[in-house]
Amino acid sequence: MRQPQSQSRRRRLPVVAVVAALALSAPAGAALFIYAGLYDIGADAPHTKPVFWLIEQLRDRSIAVRARRVAPPADLASAARVAAGARVYDSLCAGCHLAPGVGRTDLSRGLYPKAPQLAYGVDLSPAQEFWVLKHGIKLTAMPAWGRTHSDDELWDIVAFLKKMPDLDPAQYRAAAAGR
Repeated sequence: MRQPQSQSRRRRLPVVAVVAALALSAPAGAALFIYAGLYDIGADAPHTKPVFWLIEQLRDRSIAVRARRVAPPADLASAARVAAGARVYDSLCAGCHLAPGVGRTDLSRGLYPKAPQLAYGVDLSPAQEFWVLKHGIKLTAMPAWGRTHSDDELWDIVAFLKKMPDLDPAQYRAAAAGR
């Protein structure tokens, strides 16, 4: 038997009230959490697993989506780009990301999240590497080098990043010295 319409509305009313209460209380709860300083943002305190997962997803998806609009230059693998990129990498990047034969630095030890050791390669496309170099990544100490370096210089670094995993320490030192 079908219930009268007024009885059906009375049953829906508590559900709507609960949903409305949650929608209104979530921002207030988030604000209280932030204002109370409950989350330790110190670089020497690792994120919780859910927060780390969320940040990784946000970073990876953001880079992938934005890098779709980036087209690598045709001469990316040229010896001239790789040589120029080695010199720039050595001056800008090796302190955090290290290099073949370069030990951990005070700076690299203090970073959280840790900077990837690029001498081992990464699973980013050239377009993604370029985007990261140009725009940086918030809350990671990765600067936006596009504010101080030309696109050509950044592509030179990308060219070198593709070559660096094949270099031994002596080859790296020679490349960084421009030999």
